Amino acid sequence: MIITRRAFTTMLSLTGLAAVAGFSPLRLISDAMAQSAGDVAKPVSLPDMALGPKDAAVTITEYASMTCPHCAAFNEQVFPKIKKEYIDTGKVRYIFREFPLDIKAAAGSMLSRCIAKDDGPKYFAVTDMLFRQQNDWVVKNTTETLTRIGKQAGLTQQQVEACLKDQALLDKIAADQKYASDVLKVDSTPTFFINGEKIKGEASFEEFAKKINPLLKS
Repeated sequence: MIITRRAFTTMLSLTGLAAVAGFSPLRLISDAMAQSAGDVAKPVSLPDMALGPKDAAVTITEYASMTCPHCAAFNEQVFPKIKKEYIDTGKVRYIFREFPLDIKAAAGSMLSRCIAKDDGPKYFAVTDMLFRQQNDWVVKNTTETLTRIGKQAGLTQQQVEACLKDQALLDKIAADQKYASDVLKVDSTPTFFINGEKIKGEASFEEFAKKINPLLKS
């Protein structure tokens, strides 16, 4: 579904996030098809936030929404195992890309980008914090909680406010989301690509291992 501008503006005023009124969730596309690894590998507007060596045999690309409970569960239960087994050992390069499904998710992604700048590990740390505190900032006072998280990470209140008003950053997130939707046929979160092969939904560590291990041997 597409949120109308009127409903969207009303929601923003209620959450205190009117600064990012330029964002509109995209129409979801069904009948997803597997894409080539080259299509997935291409960063569009924003630099990729990644962990692991660029020349790793396997690249995993995750598309997630910061307000998605399934994404948060994956981040807490599965990702640490993948990181320990494959990323920290140099076998896998892991890329995280934003696919915000609502305005609050867009705001969370913007905050992560502003805090981390071009620092991949810092970006993953902030994203982990946002996922773990998802219930606080999504369900309760969004702006107040995001401001607190931003301050904990070293930003001033003015810097947090400027971040959430950064239309250029928001436009880049939206452009990358449009590419993922139109070209890669991402229509839900989390969606993963392992060397270009799509996996939809919250998969277990064992499911990932079954995909990764043969690629490491080939």
